Amino acid sequence: MSDASVAATLPFPLSAEDRVRADLYALVARLFVAPPDATFLAALAAAPELPEAPDAPLAAAYNALLRASRAMDADAAAQEYTDVFVGVGKSEVNLHASHWLSGFMMDKPLADLRGELAALGIERRDDSTLLEDHLAALAEVMRLLIAGGEGRAPAPLEVQRRFFESRIASWAFGCCDAIIICSLANYYRRASEFAKVFLAIERDSIAMD
Repeated sequence: MSDASVAATLPFPLSAEDRVRADLYALVARLFVAPPDATFLAALAAAPELPEAPDAPLAAAYNALLRASRAMDADAAAQEYTDVFVGVGKSEVNLHASHWLSGFMMDKPLADLRGELAALGIERRDDSTLLEDHLAALAEVMRLLIAGGEGRAPAPLEVQRRFFESRIASWAFGCCDAIIICSLANYYRRASEFAKVFLAIERDSIAMD
């Protein structure tokens, strides 16, 4: 896993739905791994908006993120990321699963996750400073399970479902809610609303397959 996540070239044939899923996980990973720089904000600002409908909450959340990206300054975004997710001594909102599941960083949920990643043949890069249970890292794992890459085929849907339910669904919605109501969040309120809607669609769709 890398510290930065970008839309990747997909080496294996994928359905249109899985290609979109992989791309959206890559977007979630990039949004939360680090502050959005000017290039990333410009790319989102230039992206076409999706048609909106009452039964299409993802389109509305995605379009709100695009509009926020058009209005956001990279320096202001960097400061917001620091204020919300880094802080001085303690972050306003912690992006690590262990914190949400046990109340402590580097706790049993992280150890369990590392064992599961090893069983899946997924290793943390030596130069990575990101813990494996960071929201961005988990989104990147889901992208890899869906799309494959680096000589590995996409994982079966059951593997994707099991990882999502045990490693993401158990805490990420609460994390997104905490960001949305955080008084220091502006751009990241829109990013979290998008992530929450996407993850809710994932939760419902993979449960039915």
